[in-house]
This record gives sequence, structure tokens and C-alpha cells, in this order.
Amino acid sequence: MQMIREGIQAQLKKLKMPVVNFKVEHPKDEQHGDYSTNVVLVLAKEVGIKPREVAEKIWELLANDIEMNRLIEKIEVAGAGFINFYLKKEYLIEEAGAARKKGYGKNKQLAGQRIMVEYTDPNPFKEMHIGHLMSNTIGESLARILIAQGAEVKRANYQGDVGLHVAKAIWGIRQELGMRKLELGELEKWELKERQKLMGQAYALGATRYEEDEEVKKEIHELNLQIYQRSNAETNKLYDVGREWSLAYFETIYARLGTKFDEYFFESEAGPVGLEVVKEGLAKGVLEVGEEGAVVYKGEKDHLHTRVFRNKLGLPTYEAKDLGLAKTKYGRYSYDRSYIVTANEITEYFKVVLRVMEQLYPELAAKTTHIPHGMMKLVSGKMSSRTGKVITGEGLLNDLKAVVQLKMGEREIKERERVADMVAVGALKYTVLRQAIGGDIVYEPEKMTNLEGDTGPYLQYTFARAKSVLAKSEITRDQPSQLHGINPSNEEMSILRWIYRYPEVVVEAGEKFAPQLVATYIYELATRFNSFYNALDRGGGKYS
Repeated sequence: MQMIREGIQAQLKKLKMPVVNFKVEHPKDEQHGDYSTNVVLVLAKEVGIKPREVAEKIWELLANDIEMNRLIEKIEVAGAGFINFYLKKEYLIEEAGAARKKGYGKNKQLAGQRIMVEYTDPNPFKEMHIGHLMSNTIGESLARILIAQGAEVKRANYQGDVGLHVAKAIWGIRQELGMRKLELGELEKWELKERQKLMGQAYALGATRYEEDEEVKKEIHELNLQIYQRSNAETNKLYDVGREWSLAYFETIYARLGTKFDEYFFESEAGPVGLEVVKEGLAKGVLEVGEEGAVVYKGEKDHLHTRVFRNKLGLPTYEAKDLGLAKTKYGRYSYDRSYIVTANEITEYFKVVLRVMEQLYPELAAKTTHIPHGMMKLVSGKMSSRTGKVITGEGLLNDLKAVVQLKMGEREIKERERVADMVAVGALKYTVLRQAIGGDIVYEPEKMTNLEGDTGPYLQYTFARAKSVLAKSEITRDQPSQLHGINPSNEEMSILRWIYRYPEVVVEAGEKFAPQLVATYIYELATRFNSFYNALDRGGGKYS
């Protein structure tokens, strides 16, 4: 694409035409070529030329361009002045050979860039839910796309290991232990996921009672202060053990999803830094003292809303911690860009945080981008960890796995459990990534696990089928010349005319933060391959 663009620009100079902003893109109908440009139509609009006449002049120059002829089979003028380009079959075959080699599609567009991508961000003492799976899937995908463009990427995970939610959970754990007549040490014998489940139930209990009972609310606020100050031995023990269990449990989910983080950040680490930031904000007049001594940012002047950065007890809020986190991140890894992937329900919150950051630390704000994603919704409506109406991340994956196993039936499959889990994870990830990041998703396990249609399992099945075909082939990846007998009208050419686009898709997906472009590309490639496979398999099953 870049070669065609540069070739057109060179011919415009020869014709003494003005520099204009034109498109080079793939026609929707491949009968119109592999690339098409509207450069002449843009020129006609801006300088009043006759498009068809100029198109033919450009065509003549391009047709005699030696570099262009190396890759282009045919150039034609169509319609009112579109110029269409048809790639040579030899070039398409070479690209197919290159695509079989490791690293195909990678580029150096972001070489030298240091980037941190923060995602997932589950809170210890609470169960990881399906929203965290959304964040993990999108964040991991973006990290891989940025790496494919040559960037040095650090995967970061920020976890709320202090705060009111922790106090609610610890209050609830005390109640659960009392009701069950259990000692803390006895829980060590439980499976890790069962301990995590108990903490999730304890949080739901503490959160509910906090809203219903003023005495309980007071107790939880006292606990919260104890946790920050580490002033009570019993509370410290419950906190330390619960935090350790949660973090260990989260790692089992990360492993299942194929994510390995480079950096972990915690609210207990960011909180003290955030308090110093609050002092700085007060000194600079960015923040101000509000009701009952709380420190706030009056956002209305920026068409935002007022938010508290230090509460009346003198403790940092989420807002202060996020500012402390920005400084902590940069202190640990001096990034050029920082991307934060979260659910879009806190978009307005982030607008305030970033506005304050702009005024206190403009250099960090300029490097920081919030990427909000949609929600995964249950058919029954929105979930809530406070009320306990929640599908956990592990529960969702197990649910999908069970559906996959049911669909497997009695067929003999090696490593049945492992395969079922891989298909379940693939079903989840593809469902999340196949649409634009900001859209909501309805959880539909039957549809998500179909082997046919626009699903992850369909792509996995196609991949397995393609590997089988290649394993039976006598043509190696180093012998693409053996493929030159391809008939340009059949299904093989349809595949070849799609494979070469992958490097372009990687670039565009990175520029637009759009993993769905990669997902769409792979689905179309799979569809074309299956058409090819079925066409060759009709007469007796060479590949079956």
C-alpha cells in the first residue's frame, strides 16, 4: 500500500499536480483489484480538473514505473476516475510463504517506544468477575498489538489491596468464621478457590450490612483505619492472609488466560504517594478543602463533577491513589505512553483524575490515555459483587467449558479437559475482541461455543484443519515456487488475496486501538480457507 501511495505521489509531481490527501484502500469487490485510489476524484474536487483524463495520464506513468511493475500485474482506470491495482500472483505467493515464518506482520513503527498497558485490576478480598475477564482480554490484545509494532511493552496490574472494600470483606470474614465456628488456620486446608469464594461471600455480607446497619458501618470504618495504620494484630493477620490467598488465586486465572504481568502495583503503595499529591494540589490551588475537612476538586468549572481526593478521616480516596499510581508507575518505568484499560462505567471518574493530573503533572497527563471498554451483561441484567449477584471469572470459564464438553459428546479426544478449556477461553476472548472495544456484550454460552459461524471455536477448528493439511503437504515453507500452478479463478487465489493484508491490519489495529480489526481479518481468512478446503474435498476427501 505504501509503495502505491509513494508511486502516485511521484507521478503527481511529474504532472505538476498539487499535493492532496487521497486514499489507497482495498475495494470491497475484489473484481476491482487488490488496491484502489480516489486520488483523481480528490484532485477534481480541489482544482477542477477532468478526472478521467488525468486518471489516464497517471495510469500511463504508473504503468511504466519499474518498481511498480515488480509487484503490480495490471493497472486500470474505472468509473469516474478510480485507479485500480492488481497484484502479481508471484508476489501473493511470496507473501504466503513469508506468512508461514515466525514474526510475519511485525513492524518497527513503534521501535524505541516504552509503553505501559494497565489492565485487569482485580481487588483482593473480592472474587474476580467477568468484567475483569473483559479488561484482561482487551488489555492483553492491545499489549500484543503494540509489541508487534516494535514497542517495548510492560504489562501492568493495579490491585486495590486497601480501602473500604477490604474493611467490608474483613468484617464479613470475621462473621463467616464465627457462624461456621472455624478458626482462620482451618481454612488453609481448603482449596484456594474455595477460600477465595468465602472471601467473596464475606465481602457481599459486609457490603450489605454496611448499608443497612449504622453500627456495622461504624465498625467497618474503624477497621478501615486499622488496616491503613496496621494498628491491630488480629486485623493485620486477617488482612495479610486474605491478601496472600487472593493474589495467589488470581495468578491461576491469569495462567488460564495466557497472561503474565511484568509489573504489579497496589493501592497500599500508591496511597501514601497520593496523600503527598493531595498536599501539592492544595498548595497549588488545584484542590481545596470541602465539607468536614475533606479535600476535593471542584470539577464543575471544567464541565466535570466534584470529587473527593482525601476524605474527612484523612485517608486517600481512589482519586488520590490513581494520581499516586501515575507517579509510582513512572518512577518504576519511565514510559513514553501509559494506557489504562477499564470498564466504561468509570469514564467520568477518569476525566476528573486526568484533568487534575494535567494541572499538577502535565508531562504525565500527556503520556496517559484511558481506554474504556463495554460491559459483559447477563441475560438477567447487570451483576453486582456487593449483592453477590455475580458470575465470577472462573465460574464463567467453567460454564463455557461445560458447554464445550457437552458438545464434544462421546467423541474420543486426546487431553479432553485441556482441549475443552482452550476452546472455552478461545470462545470468551473472540467474543470480546470481535467487536469495537466500547460495545457491551451479552453472555450467551451456547452461541459463543458454536463450531460454525463468527466464533472463537470456529477459528480454532479451522486452525487445526489447516495444520492437518500442511502436515500432509509435500510442499515446505521454503518451496513457495511449487505453488505457481495455481488457477487465478479458484479458491486458492481467494486465500492468497487475503493473506498479504495482515501486516496492514496490524498497523491499523495499533493506530486505532482496534483489536476487532485483527479478529475480523482472521475470521475472513478462516472462511476463505474453509471454502478452499470444501472445494478440494468434494470428490473423495483428500484432506478429510
